[in-house]
Amino acid sequence: MKPLLIAISSFLLVAAAPGPDEIMDDPALEQRAMSLYDQLRCVVCQSQSIGSSDAPLAVDMRLVVRERLLAGDDDRAVLGYMQERYGDYVLMRPPLQANTLLLWGMPFIFVIGGVLLAFRYVRAQDKPGETLSKTDQAKADALMKEEGLE
Repeated sequence: MKPLLIAISSFLLVAAAPGPDEIMDDPALEQRAMSLYDQLRCVVCQSQSIGSSDAPLAVDMRLVVRERLLAGDDDRAVLGYMQERYGDYVLMRPPLQANTLLLWGMPFIFVIGGVLLAFRYVRAQDKPGETLSKTDQAKADALMKEEGLE
């Protein structure tokens, strides 16, 4: 079982590694490119960064990032260029704007809603003011007497 796991993990590491044509000569630029790859979403895969996607468009997007870095752009300029070209969706962390407030606020809305629902449920379970009807109370008393609990 262990050799199989090693073989599978080795295959996945090799498959996820960039090709020789995608590695930059300058290690500092390569590190910046890898960081930028993780910040940009593949617009085809939607849930993967361009660094982990094998889609042809992701390969093209990585190429554009490398070209912009080689042209001397800083990280913000590269992200801005990609955002201008593909829209806010290309960023793994979309900016906080009026049109993304719901996106950023949704986790808080779910947490607050869950707390309110739990509070309401607990309060509904504990209503000391409710009493049994006379018929139900008589049945309960009879059962308690029958069991010897009264």
